[in-house]
Amino acid sequence: MSNKSNLNIVFDLDENQIPEKISWESLTDSKKSNHDAKAAFLSFWDRNDENAMSLNLWTKDISIEEMSKFYFQTFITMADNFEKATNEDQIALAMRDFADFFGEKMGIIPKTGKFDSNGQG
Repeated sequence: MSNKSNLNIVFDLDENQIPEKISWESLTDSKKSNHDAKAAFLSFWDRNDENAMSLNLWTKDISIEEMSKFYFQTFITMADNFEKATNEDQIALAMRDFADFFGEKMGIIPKTGKFDSNGQG
């Protein structure tokens, strides 16, 4: 017998089709979990078209700081998952370097000097 899990996503839209609220729930045979969100990136690899199909939405009340943190954490997650899936540790390291660059420039993580224009740090 196989196990199944469902993910339900609800987007409450305003009259201009802009998300006002995003909520999601995961359903397994034994557990239901509800969550609210301010942004969502959902991507699927379409095996027939060999193309990424993506849904990227955010609510109008998400702040730049929140969106920056969301992107930073997403970059780190992408690097971790890419490394797990491919064992490409050097590419994953480069992806994490970009995430650190982004995090420093957006003020999410402390500056190390690694990305200063003078190359010192």
